[in-house]
Amino acid sequence: MSEQAPATPHPITIRIGHDELVIRKRYEVLSIVNDVLVAAWFLIGSILFFSEATTYAGTWLFVIGSVELLIRPVIRLSRLVHLRRLPNRSGLPDETVTDY
Repeated sequence: MSEQAPATPHPITIRIGHDELVIRKRYEVLSIVNDVLVAAWFLIGSILFFSEATTYAGTWLFVIGSVELLIRPVIRLSRLVHLRRLPNRSGLPDETVTDY
C-alpha cells in the first residue's frame, strides 16, 4: 500500500492591481494581526483617557482590547487542533515555535 502525502493548506492569494498578497501561515498571520489590533485599541484608549469627554470611548476600546486578548489563545488552540488533524510523516513536531 502506498502512503499519501498529507494535504497542506493552500495559501490565500489576494490580487491588488498588478500585485498579489500571498498569505501562507494563516494562523501566524491571524495572531499577528490580532496583536496589532490589541495594541492599537489600548493605545487609542489610553490617549482617550486624557480627556473626560472621551473617557467613555476609551473605556470601550479597553473592553475591545481585552476581548481580543481572549481571542489570542483561541487562535493558538485552533492552530494546534488544525495541526493535530494532519498526519505527520516524519514523527517530528511540525513547528518549533510554540507561541504566536
